[in-house]
Amino acid sequence: MNHRMPAAERFAGLDTGRTEGIGRPLPHNAHIHMPPNFSAFDTVGQVVELAAQQHMALVCASNYYDHRVYDPFARMAFDAGVFPVFGLEIILFDEGLARCGVRTNDPNNPGRVYLCGLGTPFIGHPPAGPDQTLGVIRRNDERRMRAMVERINEVLASRSIGCRLAYEHAVDGLVRRHGVEPDSIVLQERHLAQALQEMLFAAADLDPGLLDRAAPGALKAPGDPVKVQNDLRSHLMKAGGPAYVDEEFVDFATAKSAILGLGGIPCYPVLGDGADPRTEFEADVDGLIESLGAWGVHMAQFIPRRNSLELVERYAEALREAGIVLTAGTEHNTLELIPLQPACIGGVALTPRLMELFWEGACISAAHQVLVSRGQAGYVDVQGERAADPAELAAIGAGLVQQVAGRRARPGGPGGREAN
Repeated sequence: MNHRMPAAERFAGLDTGRTEGIGRPLPHNAHIHMPPNFSAFDTVGQVVELAAQQHMALVCASNYYDHRVYDPFARMAFDAGVFPVFGLEIILFDEGLARCGVRTNDPNNPGRVYLCGLGTPFIGHPPAGPDQTLGVIRRNDERRMRAMVERINEVLASRSIGCRLAYEHAVDGLVRRHGVEPDSIVLQERHLAQALQEMLFAAADLDPGLLDRAAPGALKAPGDPVKVQNDLRSHLMKAGGPAYVDEEFVDFATAKSAILGLGGIPCYPVLGDGADPRTEFEADVDGLIESLGAWGVHMAQFIPRRNSLELVERYAEALREAGIVLTAGTEHNTLELIPLQPACIGGVALTPRLMELFWEGACISAAHQVLVSRGQAGYVDVQGERAADPAELAAIGAGLVQQVAGRRARPGGPGGREAN
């Protein structure tokens, strides 16, 4: 099988020899979720349109499960002058951390870890090993979601609610909403909560007491669809809830191996003071650096909107000083359509220094993706060891991004915009 990256013909025309330095930081986003994941966006086209309108130079998609949307994403992004980076997110379980009660970047579940991969050129046509791992993850999660639907229906019946949720009906709704293929969808908890809320709202006109029975005392704002979705999810589906079903995970070594097999860079998303108090794994930045070193992870990522500016500044400087390159994103994994440019809690803008650090990491991801697709050395090798100088890669990546951004100036190009 040819393990080429999505829209490979567009990348083939890029020149990795154009290295004039990294330049000033440009607006970018290194972590979003697109349909069919639960997302703020309705379609991939909307993602690219908003990225162009907001002058994004680079956007990295970090979807779970199925990645066939990356090909249209790449084609649309190239045409809009936005450099597309391909990533993924894997949830894994570390038994040793769990036994010690250590929480990492999941504030509620010891041993449960989110691990991302950036710059994965082979994700559209994965080699056998990573493909098998992604298949196991998909099947485990689909089994869990189907079991959760059954338990939700049992709860509804026990509370004298006659309507029933159906897995396939929820999938059909996503197909209509996002224009994706049915077999590309694995429902997530948020999907179930949304489908349940929509069903209950439709039935509540005939049975005014239905919402109260569905989640007794749990609905803080019964007229707000999004808040009801969140409350239903917390009340029914989270650990301890009546519809909760245990998750099945791969371990750290398997997750990391899959990311490397896809040609990508393993990347640890920092939770930071998104948890109060901070988790044991991240309680102090020196300990975090030591742990990432033991894992052989040489890239970290912030989702600044869940963090204070003070924490991001302090942790980012220490991580980069330790040789760990950094990226930043927004996730966009709720229905809130926030700006694509990452910012800290309350919309506090990133400092120029943080923009420099995150831009460096984004450029390294872009360079890594293209170089590895051509059989050359990227930021890390197939064992996950650092394989190239970050400054040199950042310069290559900046040149690649500028070549794609140059498409904006073409006559008749998207929106008639000029290159930034």
